[in-house]
Amino acid sequence: MALMITDECINCDVCEPECPNGAISAGEEIYVIDPNLCTECVGHYDEPQCQQVCPVDCIPLDPERKESHDELMDKYRVITAA
Repeated sequence: MALMITDECINCDVCEPECPNGAISAGEEIYVIDPNLCTECVGHYDEPQCQQVCPVDCIPLDPERKESHDELMDKYRVITAA
C-alpha cells in the first residue's frame, strides 16, 4: 500500500526530506504523498521513514491503494531503474 498523510498533519517539515523516492511534497494545506512514488521505503529501508519521524502519527496506510511487498518492490525498481 502507499501511505497517505491525514489532516492531522502539522506541517512540521520532517517527513519530506526522509522520503528516498521524493514522494512527499507540500500540498495546499498539508503535506501530501504521491502514491505513484511511494513504496513504503521498500527497497531502501525496513520501515517507512516518514512514519518513523512523524511527531503526530498522521501517516497511515492508504486503504484505497493496496499493494503487496512484491508490487512495492517492482515499483521501487521502476522508480530507481534498478
